[in-house]
Amino acid sequence: MGLLAYGAEGYGDELLAGAWVTVQLAVISYALAAVLGTLMAILTLKPRGVRWTIGRVYASVATGVPSLLVIFLLYYGGTEILHALLVPFGVDERPAISPLWAAVAALAFVYTPYLADLLRGAIQNVPKGQLEAAEALSVPRRQIWLGVLLPQALRIAYPGFVNIWVVLLKDTALVSLAGLTDLIAAAKVASGSTREPFLFYGVVVVFFVLFAAATIRLANRHARRLDRGVRPSEA
Repeated sequence: MGLLAYGAEGYGDELLAGAWVTVQLAVISYALAAVLGTLMAILTLKPRGVRWTIGRVYASVATGVPSLLVIFLLYYGGTEILHALLVPFGVDERPAISPLWAAVAALAFVYTPYLADLLRGAIQNVPKGQLEAAEALSVPRRQIWLGVLLPQALRIAYPGFVNIWVVLLKDTALVSLAGLTDLIAAAKVASGSTREPFLFYGVVVVFFVLFAAATIRLANRHARRLDRGVRPSEA
């Protein structure tokens, strides 16, 4: 039975479909976590006040609870959670949540505080003289953030962002336990039917290794481009 054969006698199409689901899950989850993490970093930049306290509580929960448990909670209880949130607004509905979006929400929930902490530290490492110079020139606050602080902070935090991407990519394997037909779920079905688990799980290993290696290589190339013209700080 050929691995890449298509049709009733092969599992190549199922594996490719599962790989596509895995890629979608990783990219969408990471993009959402990056956006939310950026907002969280900005809102909790000052270590005091209500926003800081709420952010710390959220970070403690998200980083202290196993990712698999969060996936189960949102997959099996996501409909009830949405219903409870909508009831105060007069909406008495129970919207169905697909396994993909439940997994996206779970991974974004878990990794948002990691990215927020990383970016917050990077913002705090941007030389304060640049902020003071922009304020002295009466540059609007929005332009200071978009044109001065965030570009430099993202360059500083870039290696850490890449590391978190690799960790999130590996965590996508957990969603197969919640019913999402990703690459691992497809490999499980194929290995159970053919009794060749080493072959199909080996394909999964190769996929994750090659995908992670390719993204790291692209990230390193982009990092070198970001570092052009940046002089190392003197001791």
